[in-house]
Formats: sequence, structure tokens, C-alpha cells
Amino acid sequence: MREVLRVVFLVGLVLAGMQPAHAAELAVTNARIVATPDAEPIEHGTVLVRDGRIVAVGKTAAIAIPADAEILDAAGGTLVAGFWNSHVHLMAPPLDRASAHPGDVLSERLSSAYLRWGFTTIFDIASPPGNAIALRKRIAAGEVEGPHILTVDMPFFPKDGKPVYVPDELGGWNARLAEVANPEDAAARARRQLDQGADGLKLFGGAIVGGEVGVLPMDLDVARAVVEVAHAAGRRVFVHPTNADGLAVAIDSGADVLAHTAPQAGPWPEALVRRMVGDDMALVPTLALFEVEMRKENVPEPILAQAIGTTKQQVAAFAAAGGTVLFGTDAGYVDAYDTSEELRLMHEAGMDWRRILESLTTAPAAYFGHAQRKGRIADGLDADLVVLHGDPANGVDAFADVRYTLRGGRLVYRAATGN
Repeated sequence: MREVLRVVFLVGLVLAGMQPAHAAELAVTNARIVATPDAEPIEHGTVLVRDGRIVAVGKTAAIAIPADAEILDAAGGTLVAGFWNSHVHLMAPPLDRASAHPGDVLSERLSSAYLRWGFTTIFDIASPPGNAIALRKRIAAGEVEGPHILTVDMPFFPKDGKPVYVPDELGGWNARLAEVANPEDAAARARRQLDQGADGLKLFGGAIVGGEVGVLPMDLDVARAVVEVAHAAGRRVFVHPTNADGLAVAIDSGADVLAHTAPQAGPWPEALVRRMVGDDMALVPTLALFEVEMRKENVPEPILAQAIGTTKQQVAAFAAAGGTVLFGTDAGYVDAYDTSEELRLMHEAGMDWRRILESLTTAPAAYFGHAQRKGRIADGLDADLVVLHGDPANGVDAFADVRYTLRGGRLVYRAATGN
């Protein structure tokens, strides 16, 4: 028995040595630190991390780095807070079956899709029921390496309004089950999803069903029922608008986040933008999505250019009026994870590098109620950090050139050219 206990003890020591040393400190040094979008950079700066939290930020000469701290050399790169992608879908293989796949398979996909682009938090805004929550639990348990996940769980489609581009079956789920017929059923499902762990809800204000109908708007009373339940629980509601009717459903129901711009709605007049901003609505542009989808359908270049011009006008008007813009790509629906094109189009819509950084960090953290833990580089906050090779002040494409990604003080992505 004594020998057995000795073996168990030694095995325990080995396993303990394999685990992250949570009490140890890590210092990110030799960085240009942009702590918040409106802050002046700290040149030759250091961020000290302990137990997954930031404990010191400042000039390297002013920070006492413990002798046993792990050093991560930023090599003169730019250090910013971890990015948020506020529009993704965990419905493409293998992420559509979070409970079925091995952890290393899921980790590899999450790394290439999100961590590699600096995303330490993602908001899944429609996927098979329970899937994102199951994946989040596996990440929390250490079985899977990935970003922090927020989710709306199953979306709400209008009755007979499953979008034509959504497959009937996703990850073992019948997508038509997302259709809702009346306010009572909608409210009941909304409560159930929130009780089961959803962080918000998602409505299809205008569902593309094709045929003679084209775009089917959601019944306004149904939309209001969902919004009422969400707001009573302190949660936000996303809306897929599509066209002017869908946009009206979003506004009139009191919903919070436009999941896309809406080229079919035409240019947004000043009065409409003032109302949306006055109602504290947020906008996820997904500008690159429309170009990807239209090229897939071989839309003529003049029509494509007009549509992209309309989406950029909508973003420009919304941002200029002081609206909350949230970065999002619709990744998982489109197989396009590189953020370069979205960054370029947002910049062409009038958003400078600081405003884009805001859409990636402080804006979503504040809008979704996480500002006390995420979105900035400051003492006491989660050590969700991104080191960029370059300086976004010299070009917004630098946001896509990630050297290191840290989540909770752990290095979860290192570029191949990194030290």
C-alpha cells in the first residue's frame, strides 16, 4: 500500500508540473501599449500579469519584474486588449457538434478561426441549440483551448420563415424548430433559452425565404415579446434586418443590435440614424460579408459596387452620429476568417484606427456588460491581450497581423514568425 501511495504521489507531482503555474507571473515587455482606444501609447512598456489578471501597466523601467516571471518579448510590437468578434456562428464543422469531437480537434479550429486573429471573446449569434454552451463548458474545464464564448443559442425565425440559405439540418438539429408562431410561444422559448445559459437572443426581423415572398418580416408582436423577456433579464437582442421592413421590426420592437448593415434598405437618412442612436442601438457592419455573398452569386460588378457603397454609407452615418459600432465578421456562416477585408472596408467607411480598435475592445465589453473585466489594459482586468507586429496608426491592416494572443494571461496563439 505504501508503494502504491508513493506512486500516486509521484504521478500527482508530474501532473501538477504539466499544469499552468497559475501563481507565477508573466511580463509582456518591449511593447508599444495602447491601453484604450483614446489613450496615448506607452512606448517601451510592460504589462505584468498574475493569476490571469493584469497587476501593473507602464514603462518597463518603472515596473519591478519578478526574477521568476515568464518573459514574453513583444519586440517593439503594439499591445492592445483582446479583441471581440460580435458576430460569429458555431455551426460549421467541427464546431457544430461541440460535445462529439475530441478536444484537440475543436482547439485547432478555434485557434485558426479566432485566436489567430486576436479574438479572445466571441459572440455566437445563432447555432444549434445548446452547442455553444457545451463548447463553453469544455473550454472552462480545460478540455478545449479557445476564446471566451457568449451565445444567443437558437435563433427566432418567423413562422414559415426559415431562411432559404439555412440548411434544414445543422449539427443534428432541425432548423425549422427555430420558427415561432405567436408571442406566447416566443416568450416561453426566450425564457427557456436564457435560463439554460444564453447571453442574449437573436431575431430574424427580415428572413430571406426566396420565391414570390422574397423577404418575410417577423410579426412585430412576436419580436416585442422576445425583446421584453430579454430586457427583463438584462440581456441584449440581436436582429438580422435584411431590408427596410426588417429594420423597422428591429427599431419598433426595441431590439438592441443590428447584426448587419442592410443594403436592401437603401441609404440611411439622418433622421433614421438619429433614432437608432437615440435608442442606444448598436451596429455590427459585416461589410465584407456582402461582397463575399454577391461574388458567390456572380452579381454584376456595378450592382455589387452600389450595394457595398450603400453599406459603407450606413456605417459612416451611424458612426458619425456617435452610434456604437461592434466588429463582427459572420465567420462560421461564411468560410472567411481573415479580418483584413472587413478592416479595410470599415476604414473606407470613415472609421479611423482608434474607432476600429474601440469596435474590437471597449465598445463590445461595455455594451454587453463586461467592462469591469475586459476591453482595456488596466490593473485588475482579465489579461486578455493581443500583440500586433505593427502599429495600427500606420494602417488598420495591422489589426490582422497578430504576433501573440493571450487569454486570461495564458499564451494561446503565437505566430510562426514570433520569438
